[in-house]
Order: sequence, then structure tokens, then C-alpha cells
Amino acid sequence: MLPDLVPFDELSDTSIIPQSVEDNQGHETCSCVLLLLTPMNDDDVYEVQRLYPQIYIACHTDHVRAVSTKWRISSQDAAILVHLDRESGLRPRELAKHLGISSSTLSAYIARLSELGYLTSDPNKDDGRKREIRLTERGAEALSGTSVLDATRVKAVLKQLKPNDRKDALRGLKLLADAAKKISE
Repeated sequence: MLPDLVPFDELSDTSIIPQSVEDNQGHETCSCVLLLLTPMNDDDVYEVQRLYPQIYIACHTDHVRAVSTKWRISSQDAAILVHLDRESGLRPRELAKHLGISSSTLSAYIARLSELGYLTSDPNKDDGRKREIRLTERGAEALSGTSVLDATRVKAVLKQLKPNDRKDALRGLKLLADAAKKISE
């Protein structure tokens, strides 16, 4: 099965669409169509700069200190948890590099957050010498409970959308978040 779209060049808005076609003898072959996508422009950047703060301001809550919540996590703890996923593991060294902190500093955070039950640190399935950290269900609850975005306000915003529009909006946010991760790697 052929992929839907193949980037031609990471730095351009050009892609290749593989197509399966039959030759004159009935054999399946592959031909490619070059697709010039609409180039990104400054208006796209402006829209992100304009729209993101509107969402942030509408849903923002006051920051709370670690000792004043039942979750007992600081903003630094939350910055670590927000990068973790419940399904796919992340190597501590990669996270430390991404956050711009030393591995030993991250190790102390991991030990504390693991003790609180917010993350797990397990051997990699393919290479037991390497570790992977994952968010736990309790960690997801702590993250939600201490987020700078108020869950009640976010829910109210999402309720304003029709189910299909809500899925599109969440998909768009995921695409932006994934792209943001790629440029910071």
C-alpha cells in the first residue's frame, strides 16, 4: 500500500503523492505526482499569534504553589509531566536535553515524581539498559489538577463546539504540539 503524501523536501511546501497505476500489460506500477502545496505565509503565523492568546486568556487560571495543592507539584514538576505520555515512553536523556537541564537534575525530579506515583521509569523493551519514563493515570490527574488552563473553563469552551468541530480543533492542537516538539528536538 502506498503512503498518502511524502514530503519532497523538509524545508519546502512541496510533496510527492505516490499513485498506483497499471501499465499496458496490467502490472501495477508506481508513478508520482508532484504537489505544490499552498506556501505558508506570514498571515498563518499571525493567526497562531492572535488565536492562541485568546484561548489561553479565556482558560487561564492563577498559578498555585506546590505546597498549597493536594498534588504537591511545582511548576518545574508540571513542566516535566506535560512532556510525558501514558502509552509511549520517553528516554530521560532526551527529556533532559529538551528541557535544557542536566541528567542528574532530571533524575532527582524523576525520583520524586515516581515516589508520588505520577510517573514510571521502566527498562526499554528492546534494550533493558535504557530507561523510559511514562505518565501514570495519577500523574495525568495531577497534571490536569495543576494545569495553567482551568479544566472547567476548557470544558466550557469545548462544549461550544459541535462534536466534529471539537475533534478537528483537538486534532489541530495535536498537530501544532507535534510540530512544536519537532523543532525543539
